[in-house]
Amino acid sequence: MQWIIATPEQPPDWFIQIVKQHTPASSGLYAAQLLWQRGIKDEQQLAAFTDYKTYQPASPFEFGNEMQLAMERLQQARNNGDKIAIWGDFDADGITATAVLWDGLGQFFNQDSQLTYYIPNRLTESHGLNYAGIDNLQKQGCKLIVTCDTGSTNINEITYAQKLGIDVIVTDHHTLPEQRPPVAAIINPRYLPSEHQLFHLSGVAVAFKLIEALYLTLPNIPQNPLADLFDLVAVGLIADLVQLSGDCRYLAQLGIQRLQADFQQPATARRRPGVGRLLELCQKNGDRPTDISFGLGPRINAVSRIQGDARFCVELLTSRDTKHCYQLAEVTELANTRRKSLQKDVQAQVTQKLSGLDLSTTSVIVLEDSQWPAGVLGLVAGQIAQETGRPTILLSTEGIGENSASTPSLARGSARSVNFVDLYQLVKQQAHLLHGFGGHPFAAGLSLLVENIPLFTEAINQQLRQSLGGTTLTPTVQADLTVTVADLGKELFLELKLLEPCGMGNPVPKLLIQNCWFENSWHRNQQDWKGKKVQYIKTDFNIRDESTKSAFPGIWWGHYKDELPLGRCDCIAELDYNTFKKRYEIRLIAVRSVGNSEAMNGVSSQIILDWRNQEYLELKNQHSAVLVEDCPTNWDDLRAWLKRCLYNNRKLAIAWSKPDHQPPQEIWLTLVGIAKYLSRTNQSVTRFQLVEKLGIRDQTLFWGIEALKTLGFTVTRQDRDLQISWNSSPNSDSITDAAVEKFLAAIREEQFQQNYFAEVPLATIMAIANGIN
Repeated sequence: MQWIIATPEQPPDWFIQIVKQHTPASSGLYAAQLLWQRGIKDEQQLAAFTDYKTYQPASPFEFGNEMQLAMERLQQARNNGDKIAIWGDFDADGITATAVLWDGLGQFFNQDSQLTYYIPNRLTESHGLNYAGIDNLQKQGCKLIVTCDTGSTNINEITYAQKLGIDVIVTDHHTLPEQRPPVAAIINPRYLPSEHQLFHLSGVAVAFKLIEALYLTLPNIPQNPLADLFDLVAVGLIADLVQLSGDCRYLAQLGIQRLQADFQQPATARRRPGVGRLLELCQKNGDRPTDISFGLGPRINAVSRIQGDARFCVELLTSRDTKHCYQLAEVTELANTRRKSLQKDVQAQVTQKLSGLDLSTTSVIVLEDSQWPAGVLGLVAGQIAQETGRPTILLSTEGIGENSASTPSLARGSARSVNFVDLYQLVKQQAHLLHGFGGHPFAAGLSLLVENIPLFTEAINQQLRQSLGGTTLTPTVQADLTVTVADLGKELFLELKLLEPCGMGNPVPKLLIQNCWFENSWHRNQQDWKGKKVQYIKTDFNIRDESTKSAFPGIWWGHYKDELPLGRCDCIAELDYNTFKKRYEIRLIAVRSVGNSEAMNGVSSQIILDWRNQEYLELKNQHSAVLVEDCPTNWDDLRAWLKRCLYNNRKLAIAWSKPDHQPPQEIWLTLVGIAKYLSRTNQSVTRFQLVEKLGIRDQTLFWGIEALKTLGFTVTRQDRDLQISWNSSPNSDSITDAAVEKFLAAIREEQFQQNYFAEVPLATIMAIANGIN
């Protein structure tokens, strides 16, 4: 594993003093350093980041005309007495989104008689709308479907519902279709600019924005305050691992506060007794984001993973019947216990299969087994991806095609990414081999014919190898701060708590502790809430160094005590508070003997200045760095610049911005237009002029010229000039289509790479830099 040690950035004294106002029990230096490193560099930014009361959230009508259309259709439904169905999803984001719509729309429509909800079965159905479910809702007299966390790309199903007289309002945050679907309205933040404060909303947060708009449109009707939904929004947001910035951070802050306040009430007085009981079962109190990410989220997700049908989870989250909720919470806890056991079994089997792979020649791990339960494949794939540093796809043929001999044998599975590889685009490029797929850049679900698995595996590996330019993927871990054992404890914990809620884009601070050693280590199987053994290993230990005579406690999940190094070592850990034991402790992330610290050597992160996506003219005047303004499309370009800087002992400033790409089809039409003009006027053009005009690389232009030739153009070269003429003998449509598709694919690949390099973390660049010989 590659260790990346962040170079400390010393913030100005004035900034440290402002941060100290938020951390009166400590110096505030560590928090100030982290905030500064993460781009919080002025008083206004700090205020909005730390105190939700100073943040100005976006109006739900920032979604523009689509939100207006949604309001009109919901008001029409209210006036006409239309029956409405909420169509949710079976993961924690989808379940909480369904619960938000159930409670929220329930203020305007009678629950059960006028409002119902449908959640697909994870084990027998896929994500999104399906024909059977739509038929069922039509028989119940449903006139409007409101989706949450799903539906954006279900064009055929939406068209089918429309033919049955059912309108659809989509609320979702997943990938957009190429054209607007035939819906009454579609509320999806991906239509907004990527820098918009609503862009990173998860499914539950989008559903909340719909309810917020309805509260603003019909303010005199709701009986319960909108704030009653904040806790549900926080659970879904944090469980879905979206970037906690903008309104996402604001809603998470409000929701955690609401969650904690409700938990502190007597059990019989809680608004959400089911949530309170779940927190008790996982020994949390709702005041930390980790109470959701390690407690509530996995338990809600476990129900569909084990049982398939997660419909009762909406009752668990929304019912006021304490006794009923306690029963449902215990069913949920049992499902989570079974999920842990299944996950461990599959993990062991995957690890065994991995031993037969040559990881030096494998860019994407693709493994298949007929016995693997589909419900836990995403979790195991995520673990393997983190351990190997490679995107991982796990497939199962369990229970598919059993009902009919004529049914093709399908493999279904889950994929997880790592190292900033856009998995969604990677899988999408192999769409011709797939039965279906969908998801995010870091997580996807897919299905394909079993006989296509070898071809799919070879193709997706080749594709990623080409885009990486020969770089070997390596698992990395980054330490944000260097501390001593004497620093650990309540003061540092409260100081770092200033950064919460943590998540994507604002990770939990990771602490480097150097030249330390471990004592009193022991391991055991973690027990479930009924005292039954669960096959999960946890090692407890004390950590020491020269800074203090006192030891500090810690835990290492999934590891035996024998795996701790003997003697002096370095470790990376997170500082946490154990609610159950009522103590501060570290959670070990990575450890290595001091003798294995050669990875500390290599390229210092001080050699690379990250000026991407910002104004850098003033910075340029302060440094004599080599400036790279053109966004690269492969690692070889970046390696060449790094080698040049190392040789000349100069810093490298990466200063490109995320390109504003034209759609590939428009670039093709522009090239055809240029070819027609040049053939008509008998003028010439240079390759450089074409590349500049089209905004593509020279290699990509080659495929464009090849495609022009199939249309009937002749392209000849004279010195540096290109002459294009028309010979009026085009190839067949199939040959032309194939050549054009090759050109479009080259553009898409180039644009994908530029988007990747516009946002790839500096830690990943450092890992590549340290691989330069």
